[in-house]
Amino acid sequence: MKGMYLYILSCLLLVAQLKSQQPNVLVSGKIEFEKKLNLYSRFNDDDSWTAEFKKRIPQFKTTYFDLSFTLSKTIYQPGRDNVENNKLWEEPSEDNIVYTDFEKKMTVSQKAVFEKTFLVQDTARRIKWKITDEKRTIAGFECRRANAIIMDSLYVVAFYTDDIATPGGPESFNGLPGMILGLAIPHEHVTWFATKIYAAEPVNEASIKPPVKGVKTTNSGLLQNLRSNLKNWGKYGERYIKAAML
Repeated sequence: MKGMYLYILSCLLLVAQLKSQQPNVLVSGKIEFEKKLNLYSRFNDDDSWTAEFKKRIPQFKTTYFDLSFTLSKTIYQPGRDNVENNKLWEEPSEDNIVYTDFEKKMTVSQKAVFEKTFLVQDTARRIKWKITDEKRTIAGFECRRANAIIMDSLYVVAFYTDDIATPGGPESFNGLPGMILGLAIPHEHVTWFATKIYAAEPVNEASIKPPVKGVKTTNSGLLQNLRSNLKNWGKYGERYIKAAML
């Protein structure tokens, strides 16, 4: 299975290299992503406290991230501040820095979980995508829809464009024949959509470097740590774990 995954990823990189030789296909630049989380979805209890708390916060929390990319590398990190952002609710993925090297098939992620920072070093995320015929335009690029299941049960919808050759996307999502510009996890009520693409500002590959801060671990090590510390949190613990593992 691992050999098949590496073969598929190698094929995607080969396709990306061939596309990069075509005119008007981007192979480097920067993308701004707008992440929106429906905060009301975090409060499902039908009681007076929940109703009152909802009155005090906006329904959506909006944050921005930048994805710098070359043909073989990406780095995703916090972008500009949103002065209208709601600071009452903090998610474990709000300050993620995610570096991906497609040639080496590896990812390095810096993640703040509670009061601790982890440096997660592992192979690139493996996603079995199913590409559909549905299309939509995002940030001026025509995109095609693909669906997948991650973490055994999370349904993911992605929209990618082959006008950007790099097979990456926000967070650690990758593996499509082009760049993911739109992403949604409906059950978790969260979306990422590109708002701006800076094509006129080529990125030097040497400037894309992995983060170095944090306690070194792997994805399985982080998951084990979270499950151990949140075992008594019930549904809130499971939701926190999902957000941290994206």
